[in-house]
Amino acid sequence: MEGIAEILWKLAYDLCTHEQVEQKRRFTAPVRSAASGEHYSHKGRIDLPGQHIGKGSSQRDRCFEKRGKQAIGRSRGGLTTKIHMVTATDRSAVSFALSGGEAHDSPEGTALLDKIIRVPEQKYILMDKAYEGESMRKKAMEKGYSPAVPPKSNRKDPWEYDKERYKQRSEIERYFLRLKRFRKIFTRYDKLDVLFCGFIYFAMIVDAI
Repeated sequence: MEGIAEILWKLAYDLCTHEQVEQKRRFTAPVRSAASGEHYSHKGRIDLPGQHIGKGSSQRDRCFEKRGKQAIGRSRGGLTTKIHMVTATDRSAVSFALSGGEAHDSPEGTALLDKIIRVPEQKYILMDKAYEGESMRKKAMEKGYSPAVPPKSNRKDPWEYDKERYKQRSEIERYFLRLKRFRKIFTRYDKLDVLFCGFIYFAMIVDAI
């Protein structure tokens, strides 16, 4: 088990933000030589196997066109991705989902609640103001939760909520803070959701050991 933990930490080392991006770049000799054009010139390149002009990616070196879901949307900060997450504590996540940066939080949170199963001892669900919509609170009560969420300041009919219990919501903020130590998480480099989710799962495993 110690050997597995050591391997995971070595992999996590390459994902963390403790060094400049330029310091982490490593190119193998074949990549450098190909980039410098040592093996072949641009002239006649189209005649090589797998090279072609047209839509799609080249079949050279087993390359393939990346297709799949991409939860990337344009918001005020540019092209971004939102991570919607339900956690049990500041160390354990229940479920999460991705959406584009332009997506509203409440519908995504409602869809996320449909995926989880409440155990009898779970009575309260603490939610950020972004999830205080009518449909979100209704869905939470249908699942058997007692939602603790503050109303927005422009609410005409604000409600009372347990302010002391709501302070525990800082646990998920701490959880996100630890996940964002990984450069692959706070700066999305991957095009496909399946790859990005893979790194999120990996960060969760490293954080748990």
